[in-house]
Amino acid sequence: MRSPRPAEPQHEGEHAEPAPPLIAAAAALPWSLDPRRRRLYLQIVFGLASILVAVVVLWLIRDVLGAFVLGAAIAFLIQPGVHRLTELGIPRMAAIGLIFVGIILALAGLILLVVPLGVSEVGQLQAQAPALSAEAQKRINELQGSPVSIFGLNVDLTYTTQFLSSHLRDYLLGQFGNAVSIGVTALTTVLQILLMFIVAFLLALDAAAVRRVLRRLVPNDYRTDFDQIWRRIRRMLYAYVRGQVIIAGMIGILSGIACALLGLADPVALGLLAGITAIIPYLGPFLGAIPAILVALAISPLQALLIALAYFVISNLILNFVYPKVMGDAVKLPPLLVIVAFIAGFSWAGVLGMFVAVPIAATLRILFDHIYPRLYGKPA
Repeated sequence: MRSPRPAEPQHEGEHAEPAPPLIAAAAALPWSLDPRRRRLYLQIVFGLASILVAVVVLWLIRDVLGAFVLGAAIAFLIQPGVHRLTELGIPRMAAIGLIFVGIILALAGLILLVVPLGVSEVGQLQAQAPALSAEAQKRINELQGSPVSIFGLNVDLTYTTQFLSSHLRDYLLGQFGNAVSIGVTALTTVLQILLMFIVAFLLALDAAAVRRVLRRLVPNDYRTDFDQIWRRIRRMLYAYVRGQVIIAGMIGILSGIACALLGLADPVALGLLAGITAIIPYLGPFLGAIPAILVALAISPLQALLIALAYFVISNLILNFVYPKVMGDAVKLPPLLVIVAFIAGFSWAGVLGMFVAVPIAATLRILFDHIYPRLYGKPA
């Protein structure tokens, strides 16, 4: 029996060569993975690309972005009312129309309440304007060349009063003398309001469709997370709106009481104006003080000074102590972060940025609290 032939040893040059680097790299690419993982990666890329396109579109319509933001806010806020009306058997379109009619009637009632007050007080101011102007000019003349003593320190206001006296008239003429500019601004405002209601109507009509579209952009494996985050964001937004209403109500009530105690006419209307303008974050309470100061100025400069002081105290107490606490509890943010969010929002987009600053910051906090434990295996 013949013994098997021994295997010949392989030489070094006969070893199998390693795969080229390009082939090894290709093996690690997403399309070389299993179909399920490859589809997940493509879904993520598609979702990110959709977000990028949305950001570009928002940047292109930035001039009318305020109408879209406010329209979306209105559509969001009326959803509970629309839902209750549809449960009563009213078609969705009719339910939205009924709510819009209610909003328009409320605005009309507000105008009918406030405009007579404004017309009356403007007439009184026009009648007293010569005396007020003469008194102001007299004060300016007294300040020129004579330093003012404040807590023992002499402050020379000569240059300041000369500057104000020489430039105030030019400033007023430049701001209010161009009737064409005012007309264009008024027309633009009307168009923005119309666009806001159109956006609100369309979004309210297709609210469920909007959510479905957003959900479709999320990969299948993460849609449960999307549903959880969506519910938390909705609760946060409703809590934020409740907080805004609480703050506006407090400022309106306290301002109305202050106007009544200081003897101003129509304190209810003035308090209502203060409450409505207080919806504008931080700047609103100071804007709401302007009508009350004008009404008080028709009585006497001292009365206007007392009203300005009262509004200043009310606004600062609520904005510095109550507002951060209420908003922080509503959106689960520390008071310091609420203030930082407002400053960042105002620097980014003015008053509109302040409207959306805290909801955006709270949304980022919700995303962080949801994602961090899944990445690091411990609570944030």
